[in-house]
Amino acid sequence: MDPAVQKMIDNLEEKTGKKIDYWLKIVKKSGLEKHGEKMKLLKGEHGFTHGYANMVVLMSKEDSAFNTENKDSLVEVQYSGKENLYPIYEKLIEEVSKFGKDVEIAPKKAYVSLRRKKQFALIKPSTKTRVDIGINLKSAEPDTFAQASGSWNTMVSHRIKISDIKDVNKETIKWLKEAYKNAQ
Repeated sequence: MDPAVQKMIDNLEEKTGKKIDYWLKIVKKSGLEKHGEKMKLLKGEHGFTHGYANMVVLMSKEDSAFNTENKDSLVEVQYSGKENLYPIYEKLIEEVSKFGKDVEIAPKKAYVSLRRKKQFALIKPSTKTRVDIGINLKSAEPDTFAQASGSWNTMVSHRIKISDIKDVNKETIKWLKEAYKNAQ
C-alpha cells in the first residue's frame, strides 16, 4: 500500500479509536449509493474531515485500486481470455514508466488508470482484439490517430485504438507523454 495512504489509515484509527474496517462497514451498511452521500454521512454524523471521508468512501468502492492487496490480479482479470493483448499492455507500461518517477499505475476493475497529480490516461482491453488507450488532453484537437473519445469514456478526451504491439509507436507515446506533461 502507498505509504501516504497507510499513514492516513493509521492517523484515522488514532483520531477515532476505530480501525479502517469499521468505517468501511459503516459506509457499506448505510445503503447509500452516491459518493457525495457517503461523504456527507462520514462528515456530518462522524465528524470526518473531507480528506478522511474521501479516502474511506474510495476504499469502500468495489473497483477501487485500494480494494485489493494484489494489484496484479486486477490486471490478470482484465486480460483473461485476451492474453494475446497482454504484451501491448506491458509495452505501454514500460514506455509510460520512463516519463518520470511520479507516474502512478493504478489498476481498477475494468482498466488501468495512469496518473500523475491527476489521471492523464487509461488502458483498457476493450475487445478480444483491441486495447483502447484513453488520453486526457482537452487542449489537443482529435485526429484520425487519436479520435475524440465521445461516449466511450467521459473521463478522457481522446481514444487511441491499438490492435498490435507495433501500434505502440512514436505517435502513441507522443500523445501519452503530452497528456502526462499536462497532468500537473
